[in-house]
Amino acid sequence: MFSGILISKDDDGQKVEVAQIDEADLPEGDVTIAVEYSTLNYKDGLAITGKGPVVRKWPMVPGIDLVGTVTETTGSEWKPGDKVVLNGWGVGETHWGGLAQKAKLKSEWLIALPESFSPAQAMSIGTAGYTAALCVEALVKAGVTPDQGEVLVTGATGGVGSVAVALLAKAGFTVVAATGKASESDYLTKLGASSTIAREELSEPGKPFQKERWAGAVDSVGSNTLANVLAQTKYCGSVACCGLAQGADLKTTVMPFILRGVSLLGVDSVMAPRDARKPAWDRLAKDLDPSLLELIAGKEIGLSDAIGAAGDLIDGKVRGRIVVDVNK
Repeated sequence: MFSGILISKDDDGQKVEVAQIDEADLPEGDVTIAVEYSTLNYKDGLAITGKGPVVRKWPMVPGIDLVGTVTETTGSEWKPGDKVVLNGWGVGETHWGGLAQKAKLKSEWLIALPESFSPAQAMSIGTAGYTAALCVEALVKAGVTPDQGEVLVTGATGGVGSVAVALLAKAGFTVVAATGKASESDYLTKLGASSTIAREELSEPGKPFQKERWAGAVDSVGSNTLANVLAQTKYCGSVACCGLAQGADLKTTVMPFILRGVSLLGVDSVMAPRDARKPAWDRLAKDLDPSLLELIAGKEIGLSDAIGAAGDLIDGKVRGRIVVDVNK
């Protein structure tokens, strides 16, 4: 038996609890992992609170991230004692995830824990930081360079935004951070932002074609914010889109695309292949300063505190990352 957060559903609705789970009930997989840490992402918050249709199979152990040690395997790729990281691949949605002391997964979903990170640090990064790295990689591949001007990061105090600010600044970009929390300007400056703007400047409906400002952007907000960012992006600039914190709608026109050659780069972290994941984690290992990672990490909690923390995350009360010690 092991402890884990279990989400169940019946005619009376959704139930979430820290439960004792039989190892025999673990789903199919060729690698069994003793989980050390997980983390709370926005998607985990939606799953635990029931405020979004994330869970598609019941019952479900949430947690789209985990880091731990291989204990058993029937495959040849991993061996007992290997330290591994899991991000995405539908865990916490259709396959039991990381908010438990044990997990059973497919070997091809795993990557080796980078030597430069401890298990707790890897979860300070989590899917949010890994997604931020994918976004930065996408902008660089699209040809966005520091000499072209300012780069915007929306939702800058969130997990994706915080890491994106740090990585872009390290890569030499002039970073402008958009946030709804004016009190966090010092935090964003420490991460590398050269300036901040109020979230409200972008969150209301605006004209589909506006004055050029951004050479590129990382957007985890969507809706009106993304529409305004596209409308303000410079000629041949690029916007990496990876989230929908404001909404999934996008009310804009083709004008930024056909008159300025703006590129909208969709970034998916869930099913990204290893040849995309490895460069992203390599960038994190190379460019994410340990002192900044400590700043981004936010706080560490135990498994029993994760349910309440999920509600705080959805309500926008969390800065940076929440690391969950599943054995605490």
